[in-house]
Amino acid sequence: MAVDSPKGVIIAAVFLHAATTIVCGSDSVLKLERLIPPSHELSLAQLRAFDSARHGRLLQSPVGGVVDFPVYGASDPFLVGLYYTKVKFGTPPREFNVQIDTGSDVLWVSCTPCNGCPKTSELQIQLSFFDPGASSSSSMVSCSDRRCYSNFQTESGCSPNNLCSYSFKYGDGSGTSGYYISDFMSFDTVITRTLAINSSAPFVFGCSNLQTGDLQRPRRAVDGIFGLGQGRLSVISQLATQGLAPRVFSHCLKGDKSGGGVMVLGQIKRPDTVYTPLVPSQPHYNVNLQSIAVNNQILPIDPSVFTIATGDGTIIDTGTTLAYLPDEAYVPFVQAISSAVSQYGRAVTYESYQCFDITSGAVDVFPEVSLNFAGGASMVLTPRGYLQMFSSSGSSIWCIGFQRMSHRRITILGDLVLKDKVVVYDLVRQRIGWAEYDCSLEVNVSATRGGRSKDVISTGQWRENISQISYTSDYYYLLQVVFLINILLSWNFRFL
Repeated sequence: MAVDSPKGVIIAAVFLHAATTIVCGSDSVLKLERLIPPSHELSLAQLRAFDSARHGRLLQSPVGGVVDFPVYGASDPFLVGLYYTKVKFGTPPREFNVQIDTGSDVLWVSCTPCNGCPKTSELQIQLSFFDPGASSSSSMVSCSDRRCYSNFQTESGCSPNNLCSYSFKYGDGSGTSGYYISDFMSFDTVITRTLAINSSAPFVFGCSNLQTGDLQRPRRAVDGIFGLGQGRLSVISQLATQGLAPRVFSHCLKGDKSGGGVMVLGQIKRPDTVYTPLVPSQPHYNVNLQSIAVNNQILPIDPSVFTIATGDGTIIDTGTTLAYLPDEAYVPFVQAISSAVSQYGRAVTYESYQCFDITSGAVDVFPEVSLNFAGGASMVLTPRGYLQMFSSSGSSIWCIGFQRMSHRRITILGDLVLKDKVVVYDLVRQRIGWAEYDCSLEVNVSATRGGRSKDVISTGQWRENISQISYTSDYYYLLQVVFLINILLSWNFRFL
C-alpha cells in the first residue's frame, strides 16, 4: 500500500485486522497484535472522549474533565468522626490518607523521620510516611522561593539549611511543623461516567517532621491534612493556577454509618441549591449567619454574636466533626429543643453532650432547626442533621451535636450539619451553596475553565467498575499505537 495513505485508512486497518505487520527497510519487522476482541465495539462518544484525552496530552493542555477525589470516613464521632481522601505523591507515586479540611490551606503529610507522628491508626488504615529521597522528582522549597510566604495561616520561616519551613496550629490545640516539598501529585480526571484517566501536576506540600496534641493519637490518625482553604498553596488554588481545575469545588458527605461520599473540583449542579455570600477578605470560609429558628420560631439571639464584628464569625469547616455555638446562642438553642421534647422523655448528660432519653426512641419527636443566612439562604436541619444517637442499656439516647464555645465567640459548622448535602464552594463568585441530597447517588458536575464549560457525570462510582476502566484503557493504548504507526509511515516505511 502507498506510504501516503490517509490516517482514517490506517486506523481502520488496525481496528479491522487481528494482526498487522510493519516492515522497516528490509530487516526490522514490528508485529501489532489486536488489543480489542472483534466482538467489542467502541461507540462514537467513547472515541471522542479518548480523542479529547489524547489531544490534551499531545498539546500539554488540561484534559476536559473533572478532578475527582474519593471520600472515606464518616461524621459519627462515636465511630470515625472525620472524612478523608487518598492522594498520591512522588515518582513512583505513593498513596496517603489525608483528612478533608476546608478550614486550613496547606496539604501536608507525615514524613520520615517524624517526631510525635503516630505509627498506627484505629481507622483500620495503614499509615504511610513520605520519604523525599525515595522520589526521583521531589525537591526542597528554598527560603528564597516566592511560594515560601504565600499562605494566610502558616507561619513560614527559614531553617538553618535554607529550607522553607512552616508551623501550623489548629483550633483544638494540635499542631504540625516541617518544611515544604515540591513534587508531582497524581489524581484522577473523570472524562465520562465510565472513563477516568490518571493525571499528575507539580505540587507544593508540607513535609511534617513534628506533630503535637491530638495529631499524635492513634484513634483517628491519618497521614496528613488535605487543605482546601483559600490560600495560594491550598489544593484548589494550586491546581486552578495551573489550569487543571476551576476555582470551584464541591463535596457530598454521606451521613450514614458507612460514610464516604463525593468530592470534585468543579460545581455539583443541583436545581435546588441556595447560596450565601462569603465574607470578603477572610482566611476561612466565613458566612453571615443571621438567625436560628427552632420549630419555625426565631430564637432570641443577638445577630452580632455570629459576625466578625464581635468575634471570629461563622465558619464552614469540614475539618470539624460537630458544630459549635457561642454561649449567647448555645443556651437558647438547647433550651428551645429541650422544651420541644420535654413531654417525650428526660434530659440527661453524656460526657459534654446535652442528651435526651426518649421513651419511644423515635427521633421524629425532635423539632426542625433552620439556620438562616445572608442572601435569604436557609440550611434546614432535620433531627438527624443536628443529633447524634447512641444506645445505653437497651434505650436510645439522642444527643445534641452542637457544642458550647465558652472561651471564644465563634460559630463553626462542621460535618454534623454539612453531611447529606451537596456543598459548593464557588471562589469565583465568592459564595457557598448547599442542597439536600442523597450522597450515594450520581451527581452532575460542571467544570468551567477558560470560559468553556464541561458537564460530566462524576460520583466516584466508576471506581467500582474496574472492568470498564481496564477495557477503555486498552482503547486508549491502542490510539497511542496508531499515533506511532503514523510517525513511522511519515518516514517512508511501507505498510503491509
